[in-house]
Amino acid sequence: MTLLLRPYQRAAIDALYDYFAGNTGNPLVVMPTGTGKSVVIAGFIREAIAAYGDTRVLVLTHVKELIQQNFMALLRAWPEAPAGIYSAGLSRRDIRAQILFAGIQSIHRHAYQVQRCDLVLIDEAHLLGRGDSGMYRSFLKQLDEINAGLLKVVGFTATPYRLDSGLLHEGKDRLFTDIAYDVAVLDTIQQGYLAPVVPKQTETQLDVGGVGSRGGEFIAKDLEAAVDRDEVTRAAVQEIVQHGAGRGSWLVFCSGVAHARHVRDAIREHGISCETVTGDTPAPERDGILAAFKAGRLRCVTNANVLTTGFDAPGTDLIALLRPTKSVGLYVQMVGRGTRLAEGKDDCLVLDFAGNTARHGPIDMVDGRKKEPAGEGDAPVKVCPECQTINHASARCCIECDHEFPPPAVKVAAQAASNALLSIQQQPIWLDVSEVFYARHEKPGKPPSLRVTYRCGLVQHSEWVCLEHTGYPREKAVGWWRRRAPDLAVPSSVEEALTSSEALRVPAAIQVRPVGQYTEIVAARLA
Repeated sequence: MTLLLRPYQRAAIDALYDYFAGNTGNPLVVMPTGTGKSVVIAGFIREAIAAYGDTRVLVLTHVKELIQQNFMALLRAWPEAPAGIYSAGLSRRDIRAQILFAGIQSIHRHAYQVQRCDLVLIDEAHLLGRGDSGMYRSFLKQLDEINAGLLKVVGFTATPYRLDSGLLHEGKDRLFTDIAYDVAVLDTIQQGYLAPVVPKQTETQLDVGGVGSRGGEFIAKDLEAAVDRDEVTRAAVQEIVQHGAGRGSWLVFCSGVAHARHVRDAIREHGISCETVTGDTPAPERDGILAAFKAGRLRCVTNANVLTTGFDAPGTDLIALLRPTKSVGLYVQMVGRGTRLAEGKDDCLVLDFAGNTARHGPIDMVDGRKKEPAGEGDAPVKVCPECQTINHASARCCIECDHEFPPPAVKVAAQAASNALLSIQQQPIWLDVSEVFYARHEKPGKPPSLRVTYRCGLVQHSEWVCLEHTGYPREKAVGWWRRRAPDLAVPSSVEEALTSSEALRVPAAIQVRPVGQYTEIVAARLA
């Protein structure tokens, strides 16, 4: 059976080949929620064993749903695959399988039973920094010793950062050494592989003033005490019911177990079918609730800290955030539950009562290097009086209903619209270009790139064209070059590009979008 791969999935596998051809580290593959990490894992495994028949592969993750999902993705692509499962939750211990899908909680003490292993693939790799991190590290250390230091480890995640120490491949205690491939969530949305997420202004906002922090995150007990207030819950639920009238599947993230149950009860009072899932929910009950939700028999599920990763309900078309967080990863994972495609689903509405979008900015522009998120100041936005959609303050027309805003009295400073869920929901502006400069740009440890600088009056804006990179950055560079020089072959090096730079078409104007204190070039109007 042939495995049909999307272009970015094929590029992810090829990027791993390129990485291991010239490196000895442990790379990461970064793919947004819903873009098919399990398909990439299946394709990589099948090709690895086709090339080297005795390759032994171990696929690790932390929840039984992901173990089963990854296992089934391989069998769909390769029905006769020599694969097995090692998981107490799934009641299977196929320890001798050539391809073994395992739960870290079940297998972490059994490295010497696993014995020979060539390749370890870790799904939801961002968890190696909290919780199960000790299990992973001790198990992998033993497994590497057993295999004479030849073990290769690949991590897969949608969020390559963690709250306590930043990017997964940086820092002295890191397990992963590089990012081999990174596909942008905005690109997959614009290409139709993911559903857009749409923000709406909420009148109700949770007050976290006075809530302390520990380890860079709100203290859980204090947070729940601050937000679990009956009058606030009822007001938020009223808005959820109002905005969710035309939506089929609602997923609500809450700030604690009691809070999740109180929100559930308030939703039920409106005649909406709703259940709660927490870490204390018995497995059979949890499985039944989630199965009913995915099948559309249950309208709403509230949860506390359990459905942020490893949960796949494509029909989810409304997400309510009643869980404030300082964690960039948690924020992106929560919003990502709504990006999967489903029949009859055009987009996912996100109601952020928790101030997370203002705290962190668009999900495609978050900075995982920051241990502490940006300030809590007001974002430069305005709300459409016709449809309540959040727009960047510079928008002339509503991005949703085309309502015309009155002209602003003063010019708004170029800064991020941190209440937008996607950067394209910030209004870009066109600037006339007077001059263009090309130069070689060096970054330690990375291939050089072509720096293109545009002079727009007294201001300069730059972009970087990664001609010598591999995978997706190279694909973007090829597209850039072909638009600027359709009659010239795409150069393979920066030096070659500089030699041909005089033949490049010069933009009359560029379109820029504010991203924090910088700008991103999103389009060019070629002369």
